[in-house]
Amino acid sequence: MMHELLSRERVLLALQHKQPDRVPLDFWAVPETWQKITESMRVSDREVILQRLGVDIREVAPDYKGPVMPVFADGSFLEPKGTHRKIVHNQFGSYEEYASFPLSNAQSEEDLAKFNWPQVEWWDIEHLSEKIGDLHTRYYIKIETGGLFELAWALRGYERFLVDLIMSPEIVHGIMSRITDFYCAYIERVLTWSGDKIDMVYTYDDIAGQSNLLISPSMWEEFIKPYHVKLNKVIKNYGKTIMYHSCGAVSPMIERLMELPIDVLNPLQPLAKGMEDIELIKERFGRKISFHGGIDIQYLLPHGTREELMKEAERRIRILGDNGGYILASAHYIQADTPVEQIFALYDFARNFRY
Repeated sequence: MMHELLSRERVLLALQHKQPDRVPLDFWAVPETWQKITESMRVSDREVILQRLGVDIREVAPDYKGPVMPVFADGSFLEPKGTHRKIVHNQFGSYEEYASFPLSNAQSEEDLAKFNWPQVEWWDIEHLSEKIGDLHTRYYIKIETGGLFELAWALRGYERFLVDLIMSPEIVHGIMSRITDFYCAYIERVLTWSGDKIDMVYTYDDIAGQSNLLISPSMWEEFIKPYHVKLNKVIKNYGKTIMYHSCGAVSPMIERLMELPIDVLNPLQPLAKGMEDIELIKERFGRKISFHGGIDIQYLLPHGTREELMKEAERRIRILGDNGGYILASAHYIQADTPVEQIFALYDFARNFRY
């Protein structure tokens, strides 16, 4: 019987497509869920919570030190990447939604050049290594870079950006290239200063909805792929693992996404069309890439029975985790309508399950 591994060893083994002692675990949740767990455990230190859940990965980020971003009379605000947001409340919590789209009226390269694009110097990258401390000796460390397509349409407006793909491709490329240049410079600086302590770079762009792609594969090839290829080349120059996130029905695009390249695909949204057949996904792609996520947050975690949750968790561990290649986590941020007891039950089961 294999001895219990350090978290870092466990993740490394799984990503080498070898069987670890148990499935590695990751965790992400909305602030309200964090707060509920904090109150349930009567602790304020998130590290204590992550250790209690048995989480093997730690996400790090440099502190923001840039200009103070404006807050407007209606309570809306600009955030450092340039998007204009407002807090929208629902019965369980709140979300940052878009209040307007700052580049909606841009019509030329000159208009784009005038925009206050984010600067790498706004983040305290030089002290990130110090902030990480010795976490990397025990845990697998990941850092996030942004969505390129997602930030582009967040600045331009979703519908307007989709129209631009056909009517104003120069605007699309002008926005995408600037965003990509920022993230390339950002991650290069991060990995220069702290690369010995960082294992994985988490990239993302939602390119699908619940039942279909948001844009055609040919549009993706022309307007999105080249920019991820450029960003990923920087990341791979430092020898780092790349995890790519897209919600939705991405099954028809997995092979193309592998060309970016990517090492890990997240989140395998279980109820999206074509994503329920994990046997086929593992069979087709499981020798070349690993998987992260996979636990449904639309029904199973918030509303499923304990028996349903345990049964599905075991199924995903056995299929996706066969010969490694799987990190178990929720298929997106665990939402505020999820009972804390369900979260503990999932992580206790996965932490104690042996193949």
